[in-house]
Amino acid sequence: MDNAKKTPVEMLAHWVNTHGDKVYLRQPINGKYVDFTWREVQQKMQQIAGALRHLGIEPGDKVAVLSKNCAEWFITDLALMHGGYISVPIYPTANADTIRYVLEHSGTKAIFIGKLDYWADQEPGVGGDILRLAMPYDTMPAQYQWEQLLSLGQPLVEVEYPAIDATMTLIYTSGSTGKPKGAIHTFANYSWTCGAVVRDLQTNTADRLLSYLPLAHITERIAMEGSSFYSGSTVAFVESLDSFVTDVQRCRPTVFFSVPRLWTLFQLNIINKIGENKLNFLLKVPIISSIVKRKIQKGLGLEHCRLLGSGSAPIPPTLLKWYHDIGMNICEAWGMTENCAYSIINFPFNPNKIGSVGRAIEGCQVRRTEQGELMVKSPGLMKGYYLQEEATAAAFDEDGFFYTGDLCEIDSDGYIDITGRVKDNFKTSKGKYVAPVPIERKLAQDSHVELICVIGSGLPHPVALVQLSEGANRQPREEVRTSLKATLDSINPNLESHEHVDAIVVVTEPWTIENDALTPTLKIKRHVLEKAFSAKVEGVRGAKVRWEDEL
Repeated sequence: MDNAKKTPVEMLAHWVNTHGDKVYLRQPINGKYVDFTWREVQQKMQQIAGALRHLGIEPGDKVAVLSKNCAEWFITDLALMHGGYISVPIYPTANADTIRYVLEHSGTKAIFIGKLDYWADQEPGVGGDILRLAMPYDTMPAQYQWEQLLSLGQPLVEVEYPAIDATMTLIYTSGSTGKPKGAIHTFANYSWTCGAVVRDLQTNTADRLLSYLPLAHITERIAMEGSSFYSGSTVAFVESLDSFVTDVQRCRPTVFFSVPRLWTLFQLNIINKIGENKLNFLLKVPIISSIVKRKIQKGLGLEHCRLLGSGSAPIPPTLLKWYHDIGMNICEAWGMTENCAYSIINFPFNPNKIGSVGRAIEGCQVRRTEQGELMVKSPGLMKGYYLQEEATAAAFDEDGFFYTGDLCEIDSDGYIDITGRVKDNFKTSKGKYVAPVPIERKLAQDSHVELICVIGSGLPHPVALVQLSEGANRQPREEVRTSLKATLDSINPNLESHEHVDAIVVVTEPWTIENDALTPTLKIKRHVLEKAFSAKVEGVRGAKVRWEDEL
């Protein structure tokens, strides 16, 4: 069957017909799985869609979803598709202002609220005229609870499948450079991309997926939720941050995607447990090496994985090499909200191309403009930005290629290296342009660095802001300073003179989503850090390494 032309609701019906009593979703509650079969998911989908009809929500209306990942998120999403509604997912960590903006801009009529850590802070963002529907978790007050919705009105059974070219969802970008924009995705964009993931990664009914990266983000919505619709894989969820490792070990995933930040934390935990020198020594001893590698993978709960992935932000090549050396091949992938997150991937894993994001997938075309900007075109591309005609017109060229805003190099084998963002390049006070991303990648090779951001707009020279890893924070300051200074001195001579980094400044306060330094997908907001630090770092010169409290 040509699944690329089938909507997720049709795929659900297919799995119900072929193995309806097999477990599909596994939700941990108090450390134990509550399981949902394919048939139960379909029944709940029909009941929730029927409840929305009963409450007077009309097909074509926008309905928001604000919750951490859970089985009910999938069921709600399917119910919105089944009922002809347009879903508007919101990050579970979004602040009240962002929530208010997205709800008002999209014209949302109702909102599903679920697992949330800080709902009291977020509640002011949900306007009084919006109908609130609660999933069965600790969440903000709502007019209707999940159990009520499951018995409200008649289940919506006899209804046509959604039209393939109908709008399925508005996905708001994480806003790393300003107000979020709502990418309009149709069922056709979505199903084509999910089909491509399943085709390339060959996932099937035997696979076990773990959904924990925010479902409001396009990557998780395609790679985990979407691929499960089209491959029939089982999906487990994570109960909480504290139970994360246990949840991974319980799920025993066969496919596991993460973000660079988490791969870095895994690495630091392994090094802290074993010790860097000891680990390097053990990996050189043939028989012991394979035992150590297996033990590490088991400790992470990833010993059954046949596929590991990383995306959503650049990952240091040294980190990928380190994992490759311990027997874990992480395929880096590249995508955006606007192209359904899946266009370019280093899969099958090619160790000689570590540092690139891989090659264009089948059905996706890439181009590089004279200015070096990456352009992509595929059936997964959005229709445009909701209510933003000018931004939409500016996003595409006359051949329908999308301007990604990423700078790239493409080698003779078609592998693509992302070298920075068009907008990230800044002008120093000497009038010279600097591309910060390549400099950050070089400096990030120092194992004391957890996060890094090079700023310099209007400064004489660039300055690197560094957040230390947990281990480095416990080391004597002078030891860390010596290492960072050596890293800086090894990099500066290989940069153009106007790119020389004047200083490394170690920041006091960690960068978080809450203090607005990171987007919900843990990308650094350069403009926020530039505003906070530009005046502070102005006087530091001479390739010095300084702590913020020494300035």
